[in-house]
Amino acid sequence: MKLAIAPLSIQAFDYHLPEACIALHPSPARDASRLLVSRNGQITHHHFYQILDLLPTNSLLVFNNTRVIPARIHLKKSTGATIELFLLKPLASQVATQLTMESKHQVEWECLIGNKKRWKAGESLKQSIQIEGEEIHLALEWIDRDQNWVRITWNSAHLFAEILNALGQIPLPPYLGRDLDQEDQERYQTIFSKELGAVAAPTASLHFTQELLDQIPSKGHQSTFITLHVGAGTFLPVKEENVANHPMHREQLIFSIPMMEAILKHKGPIVPVGTTALRALESLYWSGVYLIEGGKIPKEGFVLPKEFAYQAREKTYSVSESLEKVIQFLQENQQEQWIAETELLIMPGYTLHLCDALMTNFHQPKSTLLVLIAALIGEHWKEVYAEALQKGYRFLSYGDTSLLFKQ
Repeated sequence: MKLAIAPLSIQAFDYHLPEACIALHPSPARDASRLLVSRNGQITHHHFYQILDLLPTNSLLVFNNTRVIPARIHLKKSTGATIELFLLKPLASQVATQLTMESKHQVEWECLIGNKKRWKAGESLKQSIQIEGEEIHLALEWIDRDQNWVRITWNSAHLFAEILNALGQIPLPPYLGRDLDQEDQERYQTIFSKELGAVAAPTASLHFTQELLDQIPSKGHQSTFITLHVGAGTFLPVKEENVANHPMHREQLIFSIPMMEAILKHKGPIVPVGTTALRALESLYWSGVYLIEGGKIPKEGFVLPKEFAYQAREKTYSVSESLEKVIQFLQENQQEQWIAETELLIMPGYTLHLCDALMTNFHQPKSTLLVLIAALIGEHWKEVYAEALQKGYRFLSYGDTSLLFKQ
């Protein structure tokens, strides 16, 4: 099938980000962050605690309820060498990651491996940990060294989530350039984080307090929760000159039938809270199109390719047609959730189907997240970022945020 996608230079998404503008720590209070609003090309400045008064009437806020796991593991060999594992995702991609976290005795994960040359093929790494006074012995072995697939086994009935809490550390974004400290344990999770599986936080949601969440109905808005387990690839810079050639990272998304029905019933604006929520919603739309066009779901699970949305089509499908098809598929197959992986790349030229405005932090130069912002507001992103820099906004994961209305 012919692709309707034009070459796009990554150089068009470069800007100078002074190190002093990168927020190394969170603000004293979650909702005290500054808030830039861009609507119809006009930029105004506020604080995040005002957010609900700045939204259009009857907005549907879509939150990502993923929870960051202690994905960074350091192992010490008897030789003194340190091996670092960074858990990326379970090998069983058709199973929700949060269910893998409930596994007992054994799990299998794809990882990034630091000092890999010191961990030979066929070699088993041993580690002991303590949980409530009980000593537990773990073994880590290669499944496929070339693919960085690792099996972890342990000699107790503790859940893997418990094992990982004792063994691993929450991974902070690499650009913070510092070790984890006590405040990160709380502040690098959203207050509604629930489903274990992310290796990075959905940072636009870090600004919400329980008080703001409680006020959503009384302010005339609605909310719903989806799950997209944020992967380490969210931090990868685009190294290809043509953005379309960038190998997009896969992330698992999970939608329940009630959540999809809530979107179908909603008649007002849809406002994803963060790029991950937006990417999940758009991937859900294209999942439905895939089913409408007769696509088959492999036994090992469905992966939405990054180019699928850019295939030239004679017919376009409505959001209701798409979501109703996904719901129909789940009901016919007696499934409660749509679980898939997405490689979707959202770039200028892409038509957004489930987004009227987006809450999002300020992103790195030459990143896929900045490319996504340009798909939402076009070249106006340059004015937004220049204004934010000039006004002293704090950038990246722990920084200030924005509310950007679709151009």
